[in-house]
Amino acid sequence: MTRFRHQVFTDTHLRHMEEITQVVYEDFECELVQFNGEHNHVHLLVNFAPKAAVTKLVNFLKGVSFRRPCQEFDDPKRHQSFVRQYIEQQTPPA
Repeated sequence: MTRFRHQVFTDTHLRHMEEITQVVYEDFECELVQFNGEHNHVHLLVNFAPKAAVTKLVNFLKGVSFRRPCQEFDDPKRHQSFVRQYIEQQTPPA
């Protein structure tokens, strides 16, 4: 369980994320069965062909769902500050 999840998604973000990830489903010949989320994460139920690699699908979804909303909703400097703060707060392995 993640201890510190920032509340970053609004209903508008979630609806938009569902729309922009549709391209990825089409590229992977997948079908989005259900999409839902909260303020800090999303849940997806996807039907995909056995030939599709789940790891590639997940990586593409994470990339698209991260980049596009940042470009369309966020101030890039604010986002960069958030990422920098997140990295600085990470604890190195023992």
